[in-house]
Amino acid sequence: MPSPATWHSDPPEMPPLGPGGWARVAGKGTALGAVVFGGLLILLLIRFVEKPVHGTHRPWTPWVTQGVCRAAFLILGITHRTHGARMSEPGAVVANHASWLDIFALNARKRVYFVSKAEVAGWPGIGWLARATGTVFIERVAQKAVAQRDVFRTRLTAGHKLLFFPEGTSSDGLRVLPFKSTLFAAFFSDELRDLMHLQPVTVVYTAPDGADPRFYGWWGDMGFGEHLLQVLGAPRHGAVDIHYHAPVKVGDFADRKTLARYAEGQVRSAFPEVAELS
Repeated sequence: MPSPATWHSDPPEMPPLGPGGWARVAGKGTALGAVVFGGLLILLLIRFVEKPVHGTHRPWTPWVTQGVCRAAFLILGITHRTHGARMSEPGAVVANHASWLDIFALNARKRVYFVSKAEVAGWPGIGWLARATGTVFIERVAQKAVAQRDVFRTRLTAGHKLLFFPEGTSSDGLRVLPFKSTLFAAFFSDELRDLMHLQPVTVVYTAPDGADPRFYGWWGDMGFGEHLLQVLGAPRHGAVDIHYHAPVKVGDFADRKTLARYAEGQVRSAFPEVAELS
């Protein structure tokens, strides 16, 4: 989700929705809401049993999350493709960040738990979903660093794949912003360094034919509701490609900055050349 330090660029001009667009909004919006909030209810009921039996481990509820995310792309009409192998080793995933759709795109094929800024927990709707699906909320202040490292260690040793957006904000989907190395520091603690692997992942959106190439990007001061309506009301859709790069051992890198530079390079490597030049 966009952070207070938001990347800025003028958003694309969105054409007004005609009668057909509003009809698609009503149909797809109803279906998507039923799947998302129906799935949330099922997840919470399962978690009511899962938590006392398995604690931090979540052997059942991630299946619900994946099912909801896959169904969301079917409802929206966005093609979802994956490339490469998903990491099986314990550790974290880092990816570029372009849209609220990233949450669905990255959850649809891989069990991950997002790391998000603390204020997202209080957002209506999105906050409820984030908490229910096991999102880790962090405060980016030095005083919380030790506590957050302990939370990361607990979740990682429980087998959770934590997903970070090292850009620190979202972009228009046509570029990869420089990775901030701060969050990588937790991986180099004595408890985690030799345990963890890191998998870089690239998310690439292809806009619908004839639409602005930034159609799926959500950044800056763009309103969530307005962007959601445009996605729901579009007469045709494009695609999202998820590229899984080879995981690496954190212990093979000298420090957080070296690891951040490597991960950024891997994520950039799967971007079309035209996106890098935009």
